[in-house]
Amino acid sequence: MRGPSGLHTKANESPPEPVSRQSMRAFIDALDRVGALRHVPHPVNRDFEIAACLAEADDGPALQFDHVTGQAMPVVGNLLNSLRRFADALRVTPATLQGAIIRAIENPLQHRMVSSAPCQELSVADPMLTNELPIPRFFEHESGPYITAGCIVAEDHVTGAMNLSIARLMPFGSNRAFIGIAPNHHLAVMARAAHARGEKLDIAVTIGNHPAVLVAACLYLGLGDDELKVAGALMGEPLEAVRCHDSDLLIPAHCECVLEGRLDAGEPIIEGPVSEYHGLYEDYGPGILATFSRLTRRRDAIFQVVLPGYHHEHCLLGGVAIAAGLARATRDAVPALREVAVGMGGAGRLHAVVALRAPRPGDARKAMFAIWAAVNLIKRVVVVDDDINPWDPVQVEWAMAARMKADRDLVVVRGVRTDRSDPLEDDGVIAKLGIDATMRLGDRTDWTKAQLPEQARRRARELLTASPLSLRSNN
Repeated sequence: MRGPSGLHTKANESPPEPVSRQSMRAFIDALDRVGALRHVPHPVNRDFEIAACLAEADDGPALQFDHVTGQAMPVVGNLLNSLRRFADALRVTPATLQGAIIRAIENPLQHRMVSSAPCQELSVADPMLTNELPIPRFFEHESGPYITAGCIVAEDHVTGAMNLSIARLMPFGSNRAFIGIAPNHHLAVMARAAHARGEKLDIAVTIGNHPAVLVAACLYLGLGDDELKVAGALMGEPLEAVRCHDSDLLIPAHCECVLEGRLDAGEPIIEGPVSEYHGLYEDYGPGILATFSRLTRRRDAIFQVVLPGYHHEHCLLGGVAIAAGLARATRDAVPALREVAVGMGGAGRLHAVVALRAPRPGDARKAMFAIWAAVNLIKRVVVVDDDINPWDPVQVEWAMAARMKADRDLVVVRGVRTDRSDPLEDDGVIAKLGIDATMRLGDRTDWTKAQLPEQARRRARELLTASPLSLRSNN
């Protein structure tokens, strides 16, 4: 028989304790109830087979691998591979998701401390990472397996600055791992500051988190802003937090696994080629070494993975968080702003679509420059009216087809700063493209869309719901 999180239990075992709504497994249970979780009962190899299954179901059901060869811990992935999943996880609608994230950023909640936590039921000192955890290998030309859903908690004990972020970790020997962090990311800044003082930076890598923690970890906030407090606000209640065994760091009490360790910015490690969000390999050179003194976990822990590269969950984790930050950064400069989307077409990082309410002349270009100023990676901005869903690529392309004149509405700015992960960056810069696909009164005397009467549409829905006929093409 299966327990509430999908794990096999024996008939004579006592039932598990109620699942906290602050846990990843609460969301897994919710997916299971609506048929959006599929168990893979057959043995799978963690080298490439887990990744291949996740890729085949890229925008489909979440997958739980109940039997990973040589490992006792099951693996789950594809939890957040659509905008609807993000909204469901945060108990909002897709239309209100962005506003909910912005409100959480602006109204963070202080943690609620607990003395014991599920994530500390078991403890292993100096863990052999690849033995203790079912870490998958994803792509053929990468140097090894990766932890891809690890949310890293860090604190600068001198300044008190806190940070929660996501970075890839590749095991490098027994209890050590390479951590891939861009030099401008706050975790790297904090690690270098500790090294300059002759110290190592305490970190805790939390794996198997509630989606609110993952979203918060992907936000672009100020150095020292505590994203864990934003995670609590996204949940609608203070995050329950517990202190680590080997440091004073606070971690989400209801995550699945925690690796406690230290970053040493003075010991660079070469990574080799790694898959990036745009679907190509990059070679970033040396990264930072982490040494882990302890692994704590639930007794029945589930190991979460995010399929990296150009895949839905990886791209949308960045895109949903970046879009909310862009909307927050741009709304003061452009009051007409309704919503910003950073979707799959631009790999969740490179392209933004901005929807404006009744834009005035010049608003579209003002929005473009505000977006470029806020996030270096965004290199294409399309501006549309608010009758267009900015997350729908077909609607956005229609707006460009029906409302954009190439000789008037394209803006190209050369030599603008970007980040190292852009696949075409040249010495840190790239050209940026803006497309104004908003309506202009002078282009047409009538912008009325041809639509059917709503009464007829309601009747059609009633008829087609009752009819056994398929609406799909037979071609």
